[in-house]
Amino acid sequence: SATEKPVLINNIADAEAFVSGAEVAVIGFFQDPQSAEAEQFRLAAGQVPEVPFGLSSSAAVLSHYGASANTVALFRTVDNDRRDLDMNNREVDAKKLTRFVRINELRLVTEYDPVTAIGVMQSSVQFNLLLITDKMSPKHPERMRKFRAAAELYKGKILFILLDSNLKSNERVLSYFQLKKSQLPALAIFHTPDDEHDVLTVDEISIERVQDFCNRFLQ
Repeated sequence: SATEKPVLINNIADAEAFVSGAEVAVIGFFQDPQSAEAEQFRLAAGQVPEVPFGLSSSAAVLSHYGASANTVALFRTVDNDRRDLDMNNREVDAKKLTRFVRINELRLVTEYDPVTAIGVMQSSVQFNLLLITDKMSPKHPERMRKFRAAAELYKGKILFILLDSNLKSNERVLSYFQLKKSQLPALAIFHTPDDEHDVLTVDEISIERVQDFCNRFLQ
């Protein structure tokens, strides 16, 4: 609930447990937890219920993470990356902070939309695997379960992305891969530096099939 956010973090052990306990975690480092910046941080925490927010004003914790005061750091396990946002800039408010989290919250499987697309483009991981499918399908939960299980095997190597074929904004992705809706579900793998890609239409998703497709492309 919003009342529990953000979690107060008093020492390094708590901070490390907090970061490792989630796919995406955000910590605000504030010398003064009652400052105007910290207040904007609290407002943003309420806007993003599914991402854990922590707040620390411990000098030891700030030093451990090499963070200056009024800095917000987003940690993500999918590519072991960290993104920082400086809140000393007066322009940064809860709205900008929420957008910063939305752009950078890459997960084991990230759902593709115009906002997460920015984070995907900026990731240090150069291989993207898209599952292009109809989220409304009764088979969707089972497909996602297998896709997620496969994603665990390629953490830090390949970003796994879910692309909902029902969204109008995703139609150009389908045309880029020369896919029609009647051919879905499909897997599309993509190497960002050179646009090299491969597409596989599948009647069903299995972990072995995903592995086979990824390994062939990586080789």
